[in-house]
Amino acid sequence: MSKQQIKQIIENRIGEDGLVGTGVRGVQLFRVTESLHCTPAVYEPTVIAIVNGAKEAIWDGERHVYDSSRYMCCSMSMPVEAGTPAASPDNPLLGVYISLDTRVMTELLIEMESAAGAIRKPKSGPLPQAISLARWDDAFTEALLRLLQLEDSPADTAVLGDSRLREVYYAILKGDAGDSARRAFGVGNEIARSIEYLTSHISEAVTIEDMADQVGMSRAVFHRKFKEATTMPPIQFVKSMRLNNAAMKLAGGMNVNDAAMEVGYMSSSQFSREFKRMYGQSPRQWTNSKQLPEGMTRKPAQVFDLLQRAAV
Repeated sequence: MSKQQIKQIIENRIGEDGLVGTGVRGVQLFRVTESLHCTPAVYEPTVIAIVNGAKEAIWDGERHVYDSSRYMCCSMSMPVEAGTPAASPDNPLLGVYISLDTRVMTELLIEMESAAGAIRKPKSGPLPQAISLARWDDAFTEALLRLLQLEDSPADTAVLGDSRLREVYYAILKGDAGDSARRAFGVGNEIARSIEYLTSHISEAVTIEDMADQVGMSRAVFHRKFKEATTMPPIQFVKSMRLNNAAMKLAGGMNVNDAAMEVGYMSSSQFSREFKRMYGQSPRQWTNSKQLPEGMTRKPAQVFDLLQRAAV
């Protein structure tokens, strides 16, 4: 019943495709009726909870689908391909976008561990992956509903919004995505911090040694732990992040040379070679074929942009 109430709130709030704010920072509702095949994107630390329709994403070479039975939790920035091939006016994609605040998540984890009596050290063995699909349990559903019900009162939103959002974070940390989130925001979050360093310096020539040095690891240890957490070797990850970011900029109308420089390539010819090797087309060919999906007009281009940016 609670999930149906969440769906009703979204339907009442959004009349056309796009994102709308809730009054709580980092929490937005979305509606998409445009079918879009998977295209390069970058998932930021977010939770995407869908109440109608389904979302597709490709990471680790596998296609994943999440819908009203499982929400997606991305605890570190990740290069992926994402789309909504099943979305239509008769079956719109409806859901909630929740940006994960690093400071709040870390503070909450410290409080949780302190309440348990000790700071828990990371488990030995393989690291939880950066993206997980978590079961919509009762705690998450109820916390999300309580958060969205604040929309009826701006005063309630201003006073209670942050605390209700913490309840949602708490439910995430206690749910199926908890181990992944702990690795990104709690003790042992070196890989998440190295990725954050990369994303904040994406226009610079960041090396694997730079990323390892940022978290005090040798290159060999960093390489092993990085691949466990992201399923990709660091070199492949860096290249994918740069090229996916560039593809998003090209789709948004940026020219090839500027897009190359914006993601850290000093040579546009090298950028073009690596772009074609990854996507099978030159940047200009890709731009012409991908800038707007077939049948999409300029008016809903915002939807295409938010899809690429993993906002849905």
